[in-house]
Amino acid sequence: MSSILSEIFEAAKTVRAIAQGMAVTLSYIPKQKLTRQYPDVPVELYPRFRGEHYLARDENGKERCVACFLCAAACPADAIYIEADEDLRPYAERPGMEPRYARVYNIDYGRCILCGYCVEACPKDAIKHGHNFEMAVTNFAELVKDKEYLLSNLEREKTRNLTIRSDA
Repeated sequence: MSSILSEIFEAAKTVRAIAQGMAVTLSYIPKQKLTRQYPDVPVELYPRFRGEHYLARDENGKERCVACFLCAAACPADAIYIEADEDLRPYAERPGMEPRYARVYNIDYGRCILCGYCVEACPKDAIKHGHNFEMAVTNFAELVKDKEYLLSNLEREKTRNLTIRSDA
C-alpha cells in the first residue's frame, strides 16, 4: 500500500514540474519577439565588442607595428605568428615608422579566442579589435589572415552594415 502511495506522489511531482515548465513556456508566447532581420537591418554592437583584428597605421599612413613580438607572447592561444625584418631605407620609403617591421604578420582565427591580450600588450597601438563578427569559412586555411588583410581591415570596417550602440 505504501509503495502505491509513493508512486502516486512521485507521479504528482512529475506532473506538477511539467505544468510549471509549460506555464513558463506559454508565458513567452504573447511577448514581442527579439528576432533581428540581420542582412536587412544593421546589427547593433557595443563599442567594447571584440571582433576581427586590424593593424593600425599612423597619421602618415605608415604601419605602426615594429615587430616587438609582445602580442605573440601575450597570446594564450598562440595564434599570432610574426617574422621581423630590418628596412634600412630612408623614412619616406619605409612601410613602417621604425627600421624594424613585421615582414610576416599572421593571425590564425581557428585558434584565436578574441581575448584582447594582444591589443593590451602592444606598446605602439598597432593591433586593435574591429567589429567584424562574420568569420565563417568553408576551409580552415582561410582562417589564417595575413598582414595585407589585417592592414586593409580598417577600411572594410567602415563599409560594414552595423551600428555601434551609444548607450554603453
